[in-house]
Amino acid sequence: MKRIGIFCCLLALSLAACQKTQKQEYSGAEGDYVNGTPLPPRQEGVSFFSDNVAKGQFQPIYFAFDSFEISPDEGKKLQQIGSFLKTAHNNIILAGFTDERGTPEYNRGLGERRAQAARNYLLSLGVSATRIQTVSFGQEMPVNPGHEESAWAKNRRVETGVVR
Repeated sequence: MKRIGIFCCLLALSLAACQKTQKQEYSGAEGDYVNGTPLPPRQEGVSFFSDNVAKGQFQPIYFAFDSFEISPDEGKKLQQIGSFLKTAHNNIILAGFTDERGTPEYNRGLGERRAQAARNYLLSLGVSATRIQTVSFGQEMPVNPGHEESAWAKNRRVETGVVR
């Protein structure tokens, strides 16, 4: 009986050792990289809420619950932003938001994944990575303070700020 117990323990340990490790995204002191694409340095004196950032020029990009996948309809909105960036010399800030469900830490991470998904979409359109900054506000600053699905759907978004 003791041999069976030892065998089971060894089998469990060897299976755990064979498990694949997931590639981690890196953000650190040497630089910020997401999916191999370096993030641009932060511009001095520019934040999403500063006076030199115009908001509302583009429609928000909306997301399904607990998702950072960009739907085809929302992709059309990002194509408009990409077209703008190809002709204008402005930089943009993509700000990710979530609804109130989930912990503040989880929601900040989800907001960042949403902003990064929008950034990656724009990169796939040929926009330079140096022109796009991202930030996450998570569940802070809801556009609709309600506590039902219609309100939550409006709060799951990425907003675009155009740096003047």
